Amino acid sequence: MRKFFEELSWRGLIHDYTPAIKELSEDKIIKAYIGFDPTADSLHVGSLVQIMLLVHLQRAGHSPVALVGGATGMVGDPSGKSKERNLLGEEEISHNLQCIEKQLRKFLRFEGVENKAEVVNNFDWFGGMSFLNFIRDVGKHMTISYMIAKDSVQKRLETGMSFTEFSYQLVQGYDFLRLYEDKGCILQLGGSDQWGNMLTGTELIRRMLGKEAYAITSPLITKADGGKFGKTEEGNIWLDPEKTSPYHFYQFWINASDEDAPKYIRIFTILEKEEIEALEKEHNEAPHLRILQKQLAKEITSLVHGESEYENAVKASNLLFGKSTLNDLKSINEQTLLQVFEGVPKITLSKSELSEAKDICEFLSTTTQNIIFQSKGEARRMIQGGGVSINKEKISGIEDPINKELLQGKYQLIQKGKKNYYLVEYA
Repeated sequence: MRKFFEELSWRGLIHDYTPAIKELSEDKIIKAYIGFDPTADSLHVGSLVQIMLLVHLQRAGHSPVALVGGATGMVGDPSGKSKERNLLGEEEISHNLQCIEKQLRKFLRFEGVENKAEVVNNFDWFGGMSFLNFIRDVGKHMTISYMIAKDSVQKRLETGMSFTEFSYQLVQGYDFLRLYEDKGCILQLGGSDQWGNMLTGTELIRRMLGKEAYAITSPLITKADGGKFGKTEEGNIWLDPEKTSPYHFYQFWINASDEDAPKYIRIFTILEKEEIEALEKEHNEAPHLRILQKQLAKEITSLVHGESEYENAVKASNLLFGKSTLNDLKSINEQTLLQVFEGVPKITLSKSELSEAKDICEFLSTTTQNIIFQSKGEARRMIQGGGVSINKEKISGIEDPINKELLQGKYQLIQKGKKNYYLVEYA
């Protein structure tokens, strides 16, 4: 366990821990678990911190258990929340659980190794338990004074907290007890906002079983500029490509600040310490090349979406910020094309207007509604200066034929100068 603890330490992934954790033997496989909230049908980049804890646990030779809260998802965790959240029904939670398990299988090995990962659902033990049995068999072991002293409770006393949310720490504590008994999990991992709930679990195990259990929390991730990690103007950065495209996912990481990139590359990748330090040295010698951000984006995008989607995201990014070709443009799908050129002027034409245009100068002015060029003369001068491209192919002269090839059967990308793009859509 020392190897695992030291790995988390240099990566900046330890906030609190029960001191006795350092005394655990390195010789045997230890089972540890993390709980995942099933209130959405996808995890997001904030969840990646917890996923990486399990990844490092398994890489250190121990067994990860992912607890998806089919029961606790119906209650709602008050930790870090300022108000009560809406509760979900069984059918929606069941769907969310299936989606989350599928995502976790991208990161953890569930077959073929001695320390294989496992997914469990706490509805398995809470589903058939009556309220009377719970308060009689479990609730009697914890005092109100112990439970009310928790920060997550204290912060909500003035604004109000329902009994449902107040009981959450006891419910989560019972999860730890059951996993200790049923699966041999002696360690719980989680975010620092869960520390109080996790200690309730270790205390419940001590009081009911007379055994010792352990806990480690990771710090909550923050951004250097004070913004909330994992949030953009569009909302959460999700792991599901249908919610956040691989292109936008890649852009999130490539746009990390120089202050945040060294922290992120330690937390969200499995690169070794020596590799990261070498990258940092190289980055510091030429910060404008954004070496850290590029490696960070490569590692995480490849891990979450696969190498091919990473390569497509790089191609898509180069359409705006680097050298690219018609083949690069044709290789991306319609969704990514529209995302890359979101916000550029868009012109809608009919295919007949394209075929009826007499020459390239007329097409770039009057046919395209004088949005790209105000006149044929202006278009002519820019073409003669080598400043116009259609679908990434430069127009060499005013006698060139109009490039009528359509991307995805309906688009043309016109570039004027270095930075001015126009997207023509043929209805």
